Amino acid sequence: MSSFANLCNPTYHLNIAHCLLLLLLASSYLHTTRVCLGDALPTAKCIDQERRALLAFKEDLTDPSGRLSSWVGRDCCQWKGISCNNNTGHVEKMSLQNPYIYTLSVFDAAQDEMEYSSLGGKINPSLLSLKHLNYLDLSRNDFRGIHIPEFFGQLKNLRYLNLSSASFGGEIPPHLGNLSNLNYLDLSEESDYSLLELPSENLNWLSRLYSLKYLNLEGLDLSNTSWLHNVNMLPSLLELHLPSCQIESLPLSLKNISLKSLLVLDMSYNDLKFPFPDWFFSLGSLTKLDLSGNSLIGPFPIELESLKSLEHLHLSFNELEGRIPMLENLCSLKTLNLAGNKFDGGIQELFDGLSSCPNSKLESLDLSSNMLQSNLPASLGMLRNLKYLSLYNNLMNGSIPESLGQLPELVHLDLSFNPWVSILTESHFMNLTKLKYFALGRVDPYPTLPIHLSFNVSYNWVPPFMLHTLNIGYCKVGPAFGVWLQSQTELVFVKLKGTGISDSIPKHWFLKLSSKVEYLDLSYNQITGNLPLELNFRNTLILDVSNNRIDGPFPLWSGNHVIRLELKMNSFFGHIPSNLDERFPKLVALYLAENRLNGTIPSSICNMQNLLVLSLRNNELSGEFPQTWSQLHEILVIDAAHNNLSGKLPSSIGVPGALFGLKLNNNNFDGEIPLSLQNCTSLRHIDLGDNKFTGKIPSWIGSKVPLVSILRLRSNFFSGEVPQQLCNLGYLHILDLAHNNFSGTIPKCLNKLSALTHGNFSAYDLYAYYDQETSVVKVRQLDYQPQTIMFVRSIDLSSNNLEGEIPEEISSLAQLHNLNLSMNQLRGSIPSNIGNLQLLEALDLSINHLSGEIPQSISLPTFLSHLNLSYNNLTGRIPLGNQLQTLTDPSIYEGNPSLCGVPLSTKCPGDDHTPTKDNDHEDGNDKFWFYVSMALGFIVGFWGVCGTLVVKKTWRYAYFGWFDAIKDKVLLAIAVQMARFQRKF
Repeated sequence: MSSFANLCNPTYHLNIAHCLLLLLLASSYLHTTRVCLGDALPTAKCIDQERRALLAFKEDLTDPSGRLSSWVGRDCCQWKGISCNNNTGHVEKMSLQNPYIYTLSVFDAAQDEMEYSSLGGKINPSLLSLKHLNYLDLSRNDFRGIHIPEFFGQLKNLRYLNLSSASFGGEIPPHLGNLSNLNYLDLSEESDYSLLELPSENLNWLSRLYSLKYLNLEGLDLSNTSWLHNVNMLPSLLELHLPSCQIESLPLSLKNISLKSLLVLDMSYNDLKFPFPDWFFSLGSLTKLDLSGNSLIGPFPIELESLKSLEHLHLSFNELEGRIPMLENLCSLKTLNLAGNKFDGGIQELFDGLSSCPNSKLESLDLSSNMLQSNLPASLGMLRNLKYLSLYNNLMNGSIPESLGQLPELVHLDLSFNPWVSILTESHFMNLTKLKYFALGRVDPYPTLPIHLSFNVSYNWVPPFMLHTLNIGYCKVGPAFGVWLQSQTELVFVKLKGTGISDSIPKHWFLKLSSKVEYLDLSYNQITGNLPLELNFRNTLILDVSNNRIDGPFPLWSGNHVIRLELKMNSFFGHIPSNLDERFPKLVALYLAENRLNGTIPSSICNMQNLLVLSLRNNELSGEFPQTWSQLHEILVIDAAHNNLSGKLPSSIGVPGALFGLKLNNNNFDGEIPLSLQNCTSLRHIDLGDNKFTGKIPSWIGSKVPLVSILRLRSNFFSGEVPQQLCNLGYLHILDLAHNNFSGTIPKCLNKLSALTHGNFSAYDLYAYYDQETSVVKVRQLDYQPQTIMFVRSIDLSSNNLEGEIPEEISSLAQLHNLNLSMNQLRGSIPSNIGNLQLLEALDLSINHLSGEIPQSISLPTFLSHLNLSYNNLTGRIPLGNQLQTLTDPSIYEGNPSLCGVPLSTKCPGDDHTPTKDNDHEDGNDKFWFYVSMALGFIVGFWGVCGTLVVKKTWRYAYFGWFDAIKDKVLLAIAVQMARFQRKF
């Protein structure tokens, strides 16, 4: 401003005109600056004809989320998704892709959100008015199978066309071949099937797109086309993406190859097999090759080393085997993915080859899910640019070298699911300053296997990294929460499962995690103490502190996004909060089993609309069941077993109809089984045992609910006959009706239970595996865990009033392991073919009125370990042979006075032979000569052996060494001879 003042001062001899000119220039300058640096650059306004065309286009679209709500006013260049030329105002770009990207979720919420954000409806030809349109993106929308408009072929200025995953259907219009300026074409469909079909003239139209540089036809069926011939006529093509196109082979010859400039080739998830034609290995410009998910068999294709420009090589999920070669000629590699094959042996050669490349560029190495063995080579430390390393799920049983700590760029490290024998120290992590993902140990399935992998870091060690994911399972980390763990306050995913921690959780660490963590699993440790009573897990989806020793009242936690809450197998006490539905509004699975919770089940649980699994087993809950179960539309499993619940089951419990498992055993429920359960046509597991239920077994079990595989009603007051409808349960493999008041006969139709005759069982029987357990009584009550319950086959009808004969048809249940019909009023004989039950482990027919002989076939089952036929009216000789020889307890047969033979003391007729007088005389002579020969044999044997041993020292040592080795056998033989001697005399 002082400059302007001086210029206008008369002392500078400037006239008024000069001053005015300067002020005008300054004003113009300021105005220009405002325009250039303001909200918008100087642009031409929207062409009115094109604005009307866009509005007509919008009119025919469906837009449930209002994405096009900004399409109002005169200036269409300001509308969302529209870009115009700054000089002419013509619309050049329409970017209307769905902004919501679908990701897998436990709910269908992600898919619902994507559908809600999708445009649909029709494509109005008014777009033809956009003469200057060169960019059109309609990807990830949902046009419900309508055809791609033919008029797209008239948009001659198009350089970019993306219709991927937009659910277009029908034939691809060959008119697209008119887009001679097109550089980018994406018609891919990422779902399991594509709605698009090739036109009748196949891909001939494609060869006319001379300017095309990028082509993606993922999901299109190219199995019967000459796709390669047409693609080879695209001289400018740089990227070719053909995943999941059902391609089975490549032509053996290809003339005038135009693809030598191709940089990216993606033919993943087809059905390609070796050998590949020679021309394939002449594509020397390739920087990325993806052949994942094909049918490649045999050793690593060494011919690939001729493609020396390769930077990214993906051969995952094939059937490649043998050793991995050195790959020393592929020094440009940045990514090598060989996951999901059958490579075996060590990886020393591979690491030596990669590290021999000057300044190796390798950034990502995935060798997961193979059969690789031995150590992790120390040469690993030479790969200084490595960012991603996964050896997950191999047989690496050696040590982990300290050179691992020399990878300063490493971000992702997964060494889990290998039988390492190693100790990790601070040196293994010395320079891993960028590490964000770390996985180690067994991630889940085998917690009982020995652990040979552990951390040996000082309590006060502070690592150089700040992790986002920590995934450690069944690897020794404890016993304390060291400083290195407490320092990791940026964690989003935390799994410290079965790590031997026996410390209390540092509260400051837990508080910091609660605001960030999305997945928290501290289960299967010995964590003690109590946790903060009130916490808000703002972003957490999974929260699992089960199988520990945590004490204290039920925590008043909350989390708007928590879908799985596991507090089971601890020592939490007190009442379940009445507002649990408000604290966890999106909860899908609630596991509170095996604590010390008391009080009633709050009715608010029935407000949890998304709840699938409710596990309250083994607590001290009392009172009646809530009455509003009909609100739980999707509930699959209800487990409230082993509590003090009482009253009648609510009639609404089966109204939702989705119920899969109902376990209410060991309570005090009474009344009848609710009729509403017949709505649950998917019901697999019913356990109402050890209650006070009355009435009959409903006939709808087996007719309207045909998929039941476990039916356990033992120890109640049920009466009436065993309904014939149970024979319709083809998947039934555990039937327990013991300790009730059932009468009538055993249904003869039991041979229709195909799971017990042929071993058939539904895939659904591998139930929502949940964490249930089931009790089966053999000799004593056995509790079977989910991993084994599916293989148990049992029928228990004991302690009832059943009468009549044991049906012969029961011998058809060849898969049966346990059969208990004891303590009934059964008559008749044991089925003659009972031995057909070859897998039988326990058979109890005691305390009935069975008669006749024990069939010889009962000795055939080779797994029989428990047999009880006591207190019947059986007669005749007890069969011998096979497994019966090991069952020597006479109580098995007591209470059958007409039985005889081993192991009873009662001999059968003909077992004792009464001698005559002549025989007595002969026996006397025999005895005399027996004793004489015995004495002579002793004298000769004693001095023949012992005399020699007295004289010969070395023989004496050898003899007594031999004698010690067989003394047990000699003693046994003597015992047998003495027993025979006693019987004879």
